[in-house]
Amino acid sequence: MGLSFRIFTEIRLKGLTRHTVDLKTTNPNIMERIWQKNYPSDVPYEIDPNRYANLVELIEESFRRFAKRPFVTCMGKTLTYKQADDLSTAFGAYLQQDLALKAGDRIAIMMPNHLQYPIALFGAMKAGLVVVNTNPLYTPREMKHQFNDANVQAVVIVENFASNLEEILGETSIKHVILTGLGDLLGFPKSTIVNTVIRKVRKMVPAFNLPNAIPFSTVLRDGKRLQLKIHRAKLGDVALLQYTGGTTGVSKGAMLTHRNLCANMEQISAWMMASDLKDGEEVVITALPLYHIFAFTVNCLTMCKHGSHGILITNPRDIPGFIKDLKKYPFSIFTGVNTLFVALMNNPEFDSINFDNLKICIGGGMAVQTSTAQEWKKRTGCTLSEGYGLTEASPVLTTHPLNGTGRIGTIGLPVPSTDVKIVDDEGNEVPQGERGELIAQGPQVMKGYLGRPDATAETIKDGWLYTGDIAIMDDDGAFRIVDRKKDMVLVSGFNVYPNEIEDVVAANDKVLECACIGVPDEKSGEVVKVFVVKKDESLTEEELKAYCTEKLTGYKRPRYIEFKTELPKSNVGKILRRILKEEEEAKGKA
Repeated sequence: MGLSFRIFTEIRLKGLTRHTVDLKTTNPNIMERIWQKNYPSDVPYEIDPNRYANLVELIEESFRRFAKRPFVTCMGKTLTYKQADDLSTAFGAYLQQDLALKAGDRIAIMMPNHLQYPIALFGAMKAGLVVVNTNPLYTPREMKHQFNDANVQAVVIVENFASNLEEILGETSIKHVILTGLGDLLGFPKSTIVNTVIRKVRKMVPAFNLPNAIPFSTVLRDGKRLQLKIHRAKLGDVALLQYTGGTTGVSKGAMLTHRNLCANMEQISAWMMASDLKDGEEVVITALPLYHIFAFTVNCLTMCKHGSHGILITNPRDIPGFIKDLKKYPFSIFTGVNTLFVALMNNPEFDSINFDNLKICIGGGMAVQTSTAQEWKKRTGCTLSEGYGLTEASPVLTTHPLNGTGRIGTIGLPVPSTDVKIVDDEGNEVPQGERGELIAQGPQVMKGYLGRPDATAETIKDGWLYTGDIAIMDDDGAFRIVDRKKDMVLVSGFNVYPNEIEDVVAANDKVLECACIGVPDEKSGEVVKVFVVKKDESLTEEELKAYCTEKLTGYKRPRYIEFKTELPKSNVGKILRRILKEEEEAKGKA
């Protein structure tokens, strides 16, 4: 039988007034959402994905509501919501009036976390451009692929990476280059000092020649004299081209619409604001890069929606410098990845940080290991919750309840208006408790891959997003990711899931971090190999193998252990098993 229900307008969730509409449904799947019985009491089952007409309407609302409040701080400089509104309007006016860029044209933003990022982002959106988030550490080859695939017309880039752009600029459709230095918005004389140190003392800006590049400061100065005609996009229009990591083949552009991103913000808001959070009062640490979809949607868009004060960390790999920043601000929300939490806790200054105001800490991007979550809770007093999602889902699909009831080792419960199920290789739903591929359906699921209908059809079937992740649903409706299909190790016909092995090994007090892969074996097909970075140099291979013998059944125990000084990671800190596999394959061919 179908379920008919009503969501009434003006539901107040501890400081959040969430507008909803009168909704009715006869969707029988809602009856199957057993996870909803474990929702925190103030979290609704459904959100209204059409609450905002587009992202710009949401942004304008926040700029009005929180005009005098601090919007973002970086390198000691703070911009208010009003200042960010004015600067982004000037930026958008220049794009629209001086450069004659039209609604729907693509603009790449290629920079780490600093003040210029949100100005360029919101300015481009106001002008109706489609934003193409681009990793500033891309090689020229990777840049060329993404720019050409997206048909980028303009790029905003930090000068530190301009030499790479110079190499391939002539092979792209880019007509306009906007160039900025890291210190450009810090104000005189600090901006001059910072840029001089970066260029002359630290020599972080390789020589380049882009004679037609437009300085970011010129764009803002001239844009203030121009009139911006704000573009009112439709919900179904593409707002963002977010490229996948390319680990499953060529990097593809996920087309995320205004509706996708607005819906995911509403889902995240409903989940987070049911906690003890207050509009206009929270301080958010943003160490993950804003060009990554997790930080983009959670830290940038959702926190802007609620008037939070964002602290941008430009270089989170500088742990001592990062910890100095953490000591300066009474932060209440912290997002990161497992490797970042481990690196912070491994620094002797970590315990001198004041965590009294910390309300929410969320790990995403990769699995949060049990030992990491337990240690974080012990030392900060705040539960480390885990979220799960994909670029193709804007990205959030599931997350732990933020009231402390989430279970370590799970990815939590599906967010409102999201259906999730586990299926076999033929797409049939498996009995509860059995392994299968996790698939999801909801308003946050992408429109498709840009220019790749075949890849889209392989990923989205009958409206369901096939994640490629192997998962199990527990009795309470929480999901556990067992692993990626492609990462599973087959030992004598038995499935070995690297996440399980890594969780066990990482719990050893002498291990800093680790990664597990399968390597060929004549007898059993594959065996387990673990790469380990030591926390304690006294750790030996024999000692670690003995430890694993106590914790793991025979076929799961690492046959090989290799100690390394560091593991290959993406720019957001996710350990890349793929690179380790490629290195092993190269050894076999040598």
